[in-house]
Amino acid sequence: MHDEIAIESILKEKRKFKPQPEFAKAAHIASTKAYNQMHREAEKNFERFWARMAKEHVSWFTPWKKTLQWKLPFAKWFVGAKTNVSYNCIDRHVEGPNAWRRNKAAIIWEGEPGDRRVITYGELHREVQKFANVLKSLGVKKGDRVGLYMPMVPELAVAMLACTRIGAPHTIIFGGFSADSIRDRLNDAKAKLVVTADGGWRRGSIVPLKEMVDQAVGDVPTVENVVVVRRTEQQIVMKEERDHWWHDLMESASDVCAPAKLDAEHPLFILYTSGTTGKPKGVLHTTGGYLVHTTVTSKYIFDLKEEDTYWCTADIGWITGHSYVVYGILSNGATSLMYEGAPNFPDVERFWQIIDRYKVTIFYTAPTAIRTFMRWGDAHIKKYRLDSLRLLGTVGEPINPEAWMWYRKLIGKNRCPIVDTWWQTETGGILISPVPGAVTTTPGSATRPFPGIFPDIVDENGEPTRKKDAGGYLVLTKPWPGMLRGIYGDPQRYKEQYWSRFKGLYFAGDGARRDKDGNFWVMGRVDDVMNVAGHRLSTMEIESALVSHPKVAEAAVVGRPDEIKGTGVVGFVSLEANETPDEALREALRKHVAREIGPIARPDEVRFTDALPKTRSGKIMRRLLRDIAAGREVVGDTTTLEDYSVLAKLRGDED
Repeated sequence: MHDEIAIESILKEKRKFKPQPEFAKAAHIASTKAYNQMHREAEKNFERFWARMAKEHVSWFTPWKKTLQWKLPFAKWFVGAKTNVSYNCIDRHVEGPNAWRRNKAAIIWEGEPGDRRVITYGELHREVQKFANVLKSLGVKKGDRVGLYMPMVPELAVAMLACTRIGAPHTIIFGGFSADSIRDRLNDAKAKLVVTADGGWRRGSIVPLKEMVDQAVGDVPTVENVVVVRRTEQQIVMKEERDHWWHDLMESASDVCAPAKLDAEHPLFILYTSGTTGKPKGVLHTTGGYLVHTTVTSKYIFDLKEEDTYWCTADIGWITGHSYVVYGILSNGATSLMYEGAPNFPDVERFWQIIDRYKVTIFYTAPTAIRTFMRWGDAHIKKYRLDSLRLLGTVGEPINPEAWMWYRKLIGKNRCPIVDTWWQTETGGILISPVPGAVTTTPGSATRPFPGIFPDIVDENGEPTRKKDAGGYLVLTKPWPGMLRGIYGDPQRYKEQYWSRFKGLYFAGDGARRDKDGNFWVMGRVDDVMNVAGHRLSTMEIESALVSHPKVAEAAVVGRPDEIKGTGVVGFVSLEANETPDEALREALRKHVAREIGPIARPDEVRFTDALPKTRSGKIMRRLLRDIAAGREVVGDTTTLEDYSVLAKLRGDED
């Protein structure tokens, strides 16, 4: 029974790319030998390893008495230490030996309509202190929760850092959520104040953020004040005494506010995982461990250098934006680029224009975005130089090998290493990823755990799978600094959600396998595993096979009930530009999958679609596709759906 394979892996990939000597020579971790040495140090004593990382990369007001206090499943890191996130992200770059960074760009921002701003570390320092004083003047104290429902504007980063400066945990609500979703999250967090904007820009239209907040906060008794950033300048209703303009409050605020000396375990933020039904699930992160984890992984995985212009395309409303647009990047004193709008406004060349305009050196985006770029065609990209790029990254879900290769060739010009990163809202920071100067990469594999992170793959019984390429459940065997400290206000749910499936192990909810080289291949959510005629197959691998066909740009695979096989395989396919769907192509794709990975994976049905239903963070909403494939009414939260017309077309047109 212990040899039972939980998930069968049928995808084979043999291409390998060694670190390029020129890149490795200048990298923070410059060789496989140095990288292996870090791993050995962490394996020998992981607490001592993280203590060294914390000392070298984070500034502390008071040192810790104990590196880790672990009472399964509750962790405390750097016990007794005091620090402040905004101090680490700003103050230490404008004083002492790093004072020269005062005039360095902290944030380069471009709005969707084309307006631009550059905020230096000195300016950010002043703005954050002013807004921290604004929060205090409105009665926000250490420990009070602040809701942020904003567009991708610099004021969002300022508000976050101001909250961390005074010790008020923030909860950022993604700017695409409905009034109901805002209300539920603010009520769960018992937020005292909300920061929003009159609106935000998305594909040339105004997203009415203030209007949504007005609909929500009437049913949130704890909210006393609403601060409004002027962005789109359309007419809005301002409620007397409750609502305040950001610019009015900032005008009279003092620009001196000392950072609070906060306990390492002081709550930093609550982030509600998207797509939930019923009671929102607020993932809680704390100050010290999270800061260490995001700072260290930012430095080594992105090989962050002083001269880099780094661009992560994620919205700050998601964990990727928290960790790798704001906190981890600014803590390293790097320059972070922020863009407000859609990648195809006013046309599909916007991202490449931005990269060339600002000479972006590091580009971090989602596999779904990459597959969308593929569908738009190569001609748009070939107009641009993209020669400033030196490193590429992917985040959000596993990337299929063909998209990886396209990314390497078209965007990276076959010279930029790719860091395929695996992590989650709950983990706080990256857990599995290549380190670019030291690790040989394979298209589609997140490769190795970061030093000090201990993942494993287990079968149904929680026993480690030792056979090469045996698929199973991805777990973590030891605590790590950036880990969630619980679900806000619900410790029981935290235990049940993450620690009950396998005794003593954190279960991530993803399936994975490990190849003969020890590389991890994440196979997607186990919810997306299908039981086909007694075989447990990963949808990600079938999707990869479909996308490897030259006419296919993007694919999503789901299961539907089947009387004979238990589950039938349904592929939703978007074709490359200028390709026409027909019956012959449908059959060719079914045969292509059978040839690539075996007859068992052959789709029972292939449906052509112009686009797949996605969240605005770029994730395919497979649960909606499962409902459509099974002929069910679409249920659950669809408020983060990017384009509602996609659903209507999928429902109404079988093709």
